[in-house]
Amino acid sequence: MKKILVVVDYQNDFVDGSLGFEKAVSLDERIVRKIEEYKQNGDEVVFTFDTHGENYMQTQEGGNLPVPHCLKNTPGWQLYGKTADCCDETTRCFEKPTFGSLQLAGYLAENRYDSVELVGVVSNICVISNAVLAKAALPEAQIIVDASCTASNDDGLNEKALDVMEGLQIKVTNRN
Repeated sequence: MKKILVVVDYQNDFVDGSLGFEKAVSLDERIVRKIEEYKQNGDEVVFTFDTHGENYMQTQEGGNLPVPHCLKNTPGWQLYGKTADCCDETTRCFEKPTFGSLQLAGYLAENRYDSVELVGVVSNICVISNAVLAKAALPEAQIIVDASCTASNDDGLNEKALDVMEGLQIKVTNRN
């Protein structure tokens, strides 16, 4: 079975930076354990990076969310905590200017994974967007979101996002 773990936007600005929140901080060790498990099994691990430029405030997203964040090559754009140590120069990373990564979806389809698991933040924005793209790219693959390794700054929206993903036949594991 060909498996891949996608770590979505676990960047400083979403954890303890300009858009950070307490629950995101608590995910670090669980995400690291998940990464280590995949690597020990010889499975692939990739990362997405929310990536904006100096013109962020002039974009549609900037107009709707006027909080500059994840500006490329700034400390806020970097991966957070111990998770950062799991990504090196050999790790495939996908920079994305918006919530979902079409480049990631193409990569998944091209490599025909049997299982795609997603962890990271924010569950109701970027995690759900990339899970839906993964499902579209690989309709017969098992798409999984580990609820213990994802979060939102809004618990209600987190639960709704998990509900929607389950409705889209995305398997949500470790849900309390």
